Amino acid sequence: MTKATVRTALPGPAPAVLVLTVPPAERDEEKEREAELRSLMDTAHRSVAATLSQHLARNVAATRIGSGKVEELAALVASSGAGEVIFDCQLTPSQQRNLEEATKVKVLDYDELILEIFALNARTHQARLAVELARLEYAKSRLKRLWSHLDRQSFGGAVTGASGAVGGVGEKQIELDRRQVRDRIVSLRRELIEVAARKDRAVEARTGCFNVCLVGYTNAGKSTLMNSLTSAGVVAEDRLFATLDTRSSRLRLDAVGRAIDVVLSDTVGFIRNLPPQLIASFHATLAEVREADLLLHVADCSRDVMEQQIATVESVLTQIGCGDIPQIMVFNKADAIWSKTLVATARKRQKRSAVVSARTGAGLDELKMLIATEALKRTTRATVRFPAANGALAAHIRANAAVNRESYDGSTAVLDITADSAVIAALDGRAVVVAR
Repeated sequence: MTKATVRTALPGPAPAVLVLTVPPAERDEEKEREAELRSLMDTAHRSVAATLSQHLARNVAATRIGSGKVEELAALVASSGAGEVIFDCQLTPSQQRNLEEATKVKVLDYDELILEIFALNARTHQARLAVELARLEYAKSRLKRLWSHLDRQSFGGAVTGASGAVGGVGEKQIELDRRQVRDRIVSLRRELIEVAARKDRAVEARTGCFNVCLVGYTNAGKSTLMNSLTSAGVVAEDRLFATLDTRSSRLRLDAVGRAIDVVLSDTVGFIRNLPPQLIASFHATLAEVREADLLLHVADCSRDVMEQQIATVESVLTQIGCGDIPQIMVFNKADAIWSKTLVATARKRQKRSAVVSARTGAGLDELKMLIATEALKRTTRATVRFPAANGALAAHIRANAAVNRESYDGSTAVLDITADSAVIAALDGRAVVVAR
């Protein structure tokens, strides 16, 4: 019996021809879409042999692009020595098969490339489970196509096996793989539900803290911003999807003489046409976003497509049920701003915003004050008195509140604290609490 697995791409894949499918109404976005696709290729450690654009008002059912363009693509593949073709859009299984027959090379669509990148960047057990589930969900309708390749092992993301013979594979083998994929999907979903439950409990354990979550388009500078705010040391690289797993760190803010602790979390970046399998699979990873008290929506103001990227992020936030969480719009990379007018216009549409450079530190004090102002709406200042010998209670208070001042009255500890109103209310009965 073969075992269903999902494999990351082999190192050094053959150069690819990139195909851009741009509707006539969106031709002004073509250069940006090509630049983003090339950036994705760099992240996937792939090289580009050539590019081809198709401007069609409607899709061709059989091949996505027109028949004349398919012939042009086949000729370009042959002349450039490309080993594969990568589209900037989703393809149906039949479209992929037809295009592979025409070009004689492997054809990947946008979803497959994104899934491969996520697989390369998944570092934790949870992220690997989520990526494997997403890739199997994608592959289950494409098993027939996968088996059409003479070398099963050459297909990044294919269901691999140990059966040996590959040519002339019959329907029985395909059905066997299909059954194994279904079984593995069920198993992964069950395991991810358990992970989600643990994640939810971990998030709930922080209910006494003001939870702030960074969201934004991939490569907008979220991780760099988190490092600048907290010195958290999270991965901050100039490439797409450097962060897949949520990382959290405490940040102490000073607001009008009050010390306020918040928990800041960095999350996976969003992108245009994010595959729905990934949104579903990363449900547990996005728990911090759904439970956040405040979102820092980080936008890259060095890009001329900043507004389109903001719209993409807002769309994904709505999809995952986070559209109503309060936000601060953070226009990052101010040291390389593309258009001050564009940013000024965008700021007028936001209730709360800041223009910062996470790299130089400019604007961070203003951003911290905005965060503190929002946190203050949820916090209360109080004096708490309890037996100094109660070390467990003292530890609990320090873990869930900002201690502004600490003193002792004989055997009684006296703490001046600022905390979430719910935390202070929960201390009633365990200590003498006097609101200030």
